[in-house]
Amino acid sequence: MSNLRYRFKLFNTFWDSRFEDVTRDTWASTLYRDFSAGLIVALTAIPMAMGFAIAMGLRPEQGIIAGALACMIGRTWGGSKYQVYGPTAAFIPVIAGLIQAYRGANGETFAMAHGFLVLCSIIAGVILMGMGLMGLGKYAKLVPNSIIVGFTVGIAAVIALSNIGEVLGLKADIRGGFFEKMKLIADHIGEFNGYALFLALLTFVMTRYLLKLSIFIPAPLLALGLCTLLAGTVFSEKGITTVADKFGSIPTNFFVFTPPQLPPVTSSVIIDIVYFVAAIVFVSGVESLLCSSMADRLAGNKKTPFNPDKEFWGQGLVQIITPLVNGFPCTGALARTATSIKAGAVTPFAGYFKGVLKILMAIFLAPWLEKVPMACIGGILLWVASNMVKPAEIREVWKHNWFHACLMVYTALMVPLTDFLAGVLSALIIFGLLFRFLDKPPASQHPSTDPDQGGSPAVQPSAD
Repeated sequence: MSNLRYRFKLFNTFWDSRFEDVTRDTWASTLYRDFSAGLIVALTAIPMAMGFAIAMGLRPEQGIIAGALACMIGRTWGGSKYQVYGPTAAFIPVIAGLIQAYRGANGETFAMAHGFLVLCSIIAGVILMGMGLMGLGKYAKLVPNSIIVGFTVGIAAVIALSNIGEVLGLKADIRGGFFEKMKLIADHIGEFNGYALFLALLTFVMTRYLLKLSIFIPAPLLALGLCTLLAGTVFSEKGITTVADKFGSIPTNFFVFTPPQLPPVTSSVIIDIVYFVAAIVFVSGVESLLCSSMADRLAGNKKTPFNPDKEFWGQGLVQIITPLVNGFPCTGALARTATSIKAGAVTPFAGYFKGVLKILMAIFLAPWLEKVPMACIGGILLWVASNMVKPAEIREVWKHNWFHACLMVYTALMVPLTDFLAGVLSALIIFGLLFRFLDKPPASQHPSTDPDQGGSPAVQPSAD
């Protein structure tokens, strides 16, 4: 009981050791670095947040508010000095599956679907907070990296396939399972628009290669700006679908209370609640702790390390509060966290700056954001998908041993062919049953090396 009281007090101490670099002598330079990092990440995050929300079956402005609010909540109660919170690719199949199942054939019950998402997210948030109080953060490390890498590759395939309709300029929504999506693409391939494909590929190439030049270049925003200009001038009569065509105007009253809703209770609804709550808890817990660990290493943090239990507490509050304000579940974003650190972030103030600047810029840019071609959103998400697949990580797992190589391939195939949780849970069950018999270290590695990783290589995915 004393440990619970100690953790509760620690988790709700806002000015803690995460701000240890703000001193009497360094506060001005530290705040300047945090402001600069927050600005860079905010410029990059706006188009990505819109793309993630659209891929989830939600409205683009919901991605903007979710990313801004989650970052400020996570930076207040979370356990990392550096982590940037927001929409991530790992949540796309989870949220898209829920919205598709409950929104109705023509989206007539969208409010009910989002309300049900809010309900599931709140339950998951309470569970995460309880896990933090119970000190269970350390157990997230037990998930083998071979499954995480396979999961990441599988999610990348899901994102790419889900957005191929936008890239090809198809008018139909490409939704459903793997085979259903393939059938929809084949049925509507006659709607192919070469101009949409050109804009999608231009967005992809600009984003990918501008970021290679410098992280300080807001590549996704520049790519969307140029392609939106082309769509409104040179390609204005080429039948290119825009955000406004699909969603109408983007409102600027972002902070709208959206209460939880429970559909008529049936056995299938109860099963869905258990399924989606488990999925939100899994993604939040594993991805946020991976991101926090990566952030400490990337920043060369020699002072207070991240606290996994406090991170669970903060993640729980993110999942409770953010969906209630017209948002959706969010977690630590690996690529945006790395960008923030490389741009100079030192303390959680960078997250506050990112959240506030993102909202202010979105309000200013709203009339232009609704003119963005949907093909450009598809191009951004194709870049996200390609960035998630890391050949070096795949090679490392592949060379480790055949058991982990098979786990990686199995997970990568099962995630798009079945669904997110079925693929991951079945892989975890296989690992749990067989690792004592089949998980042998590579010949070059001593058996006692890194026992906490279950013999799996220290691979970190980029699942943004």
